[in-house]
Amino acid sequence: MDRARTVSHAEPGSTGRKGAAGFGVLLALLATVVWSGSFVATRGMAGTVPPVQAVFWRWIIALLTVAPLAARQAWRQRALIRRHLGFIALASLFGVALYNTLVHQAGLTTSASNMGTIMAASPVIMALYARLGGERLGARRTFGMLLAAFGVLLLVGDGSIGFDFAAGDLWMFAAALSFATYSALLRRKPAELGGLAFLLTTFVLGALMLAPAYAASLHAQGGFETTPGTVGPLLYVGVFSSAVAFFAWNKAVSVIGPARAGVVYYLQPVCVAGLGLLLLGEPTGPEQLACMALILGGVGLGSARR
Repeated sequence: MDRARTVSHAEPGSTGRKGAAGFGVLLALLATVVWSGSFVATRGMAGTVPPVQAVFWRWIIALLTVAPLAARQAWRQRALIRRHLGFIALASLFGVALYNTLVHQAGLTTSASNMGTIMAASPVIMALYARLGGERLGARRTFGMLLAAFGVLLLVGDGSIGFDFAAGDLWMFAAALSFATYSALLRRKPAELGGLAFLLTTFVLGALMLAPAYAASLHAQGGFETTPGTVGPLLYVGVFSSAVAFFAWNKAVSVIGPARAGVVYYLQPVCVAGLGLLLLGEPTGPEQLACMALILGGVGLGSARR
């Protein structure tokens, strides 16, 4: 009788954990899809908006989007924010100021597809950080990660393991390292610090970090024309890629951890290729489809809890 009662009480908890894990995977997928579109938008701004100026206005727009929702929580938790200001500043540096500047710099000399594909290297770094932090990845998750990584390598090399990197590709590898570091830092976010308060504070600090570089860019390069071709992409990366996607990603990492969220992030090149086909008419051949199948299979294995 006691055993039956114990089992009946255990099942709802198990179901709840699975539901939370599934919700976390969906949030990571949402962020990944939205960020895939940002590479297309970033590439579209190349040559018309200087990288530092694009990143600065991206975060100003994100700040204005989040502030009405987050200001009250941030004010209530101001003492907590001051206590953890060093940690929040570090997260702002890697996740807001540095990562996005590197992405926009890369957009000057490489394609949107390459940007999305190279960013898929970041889950490997996330997994290494998680392992160094004591997290056991498990055989199935490790195999899924390696399978997805192999698919990404083939996709970058057009069906072979061989590369000819442009300068923008190297900028993207640096961006992948920065984003993986930010994701690893999220695991250390104080549990009592609200997600919206954290998001708003990182946006404010990130914009302040970028302000001197923005002023220097204005002085050296001048401003940019406000046309639909510049304002539209800035609104997308500011509202969706920054406010919406970062909130979803931060929540996903808090629920399922950076290693499992990183496996979902391997879908980035698949999403970018799909958007390239739909929006730009870029063809997708059988080799690309085979690589995407490897990536999808690896993500399926790697995102499973056991």
